[in-house]
Amino acid sequence: MKSKDFVVRDRPHLASMTKHPKVASADYEQRLHAAQSHMQAIQNAYLGTRERGVVVLEGWDTAGKGGVIRRLGWVMDPRSFKVHPIAAPLAHEQGKHYLQRFWEKLPEPGQIVVFDRSWYGRVLVERVEGLATPQEWQRGYEEILQFERMLAADGIRIAKCFLHITPEEQGRRFQERLRNPLKRWKLSIEDFRNRSRWADYEVAIEDMMERTSVKDAPWHLIPANDKAHGRLAVLGILIDRLGRGLSLKPRPVDPRIYALADKLSAPPLLDRRVLAQSA
Repeated sequence: MKSKDFVVRDRPHLASMTKHPKVASADYEQRLHAAQSHMQAIQNAYLGTRERGVVVLEGWDTAGKGGVIRRLGWVMDPRSFKVHPIAAPLAHEQGKHYLQRFWEKLPEPGQIVVFDRSWYGRVLVERVEGLATPQEWQRGYEEILQFERMLAADGIRIAKCFLHITPEEQGRRFQERLRNPLKRWKLSIEDFRNRSRWADYEVAIEDMMERTSVKDAPWHLIPANDKAHGRLAVLGILIDRLGRGLSLKPRPVDPRIYALADKLSAPPLLDRRVLAQSA
């Protein structure tokens, strides 16, 4: 499972995506743990540097964005890992340019930030639901490209993932949420409204990927009927996009810390030879 296998290079045809690979449960846990450990190493490598990462997660309702975010959140240090769930703009944001609220949420040096939905709402939900005029959402493609070019030019690493499921799988997941009291809160009237306009969203998604999948910020289209496959695919893409060319070798310990640790006990608390070997 390589990240390049999911890169969108031409206009996708979502309705013709019939292959949804599955991952065995036993294999999944082992691979998930390895991917999570790799993400921890990437986060540690960012600390104290100018490195910054932006993750854009888009997908159909119930496609698994939340599951991916939870499995990142379980292992990432929250001091330099942030998640921004994006909903409709607040009252004070509605009179401003739609990109302004995203500028304010971009990562600081050393941080990785995940957008659970994003600025692509301009060419998706705002387009389909008539919340933006045709002139506004058509202009949005170039505005978004310019926005992402500026981020990339400033050294921000960008990973964009779209989780795709079939209408049949979404229907099953709706039913599952209805049956599970702990998941019912996730299901809303808007979910059913969006489902009723599946064909319109399909065209908008295909247009979005065709127009905004570029070298510095390509879209990755992930078949996600199998939740395990979807999660592992996203984590693999993040490892590639956020960690490419990055040294993950542990940094040497400050000698002053060795000296302070040695004073805590006799014999010395830490064997420097062992630490040197681990580095």
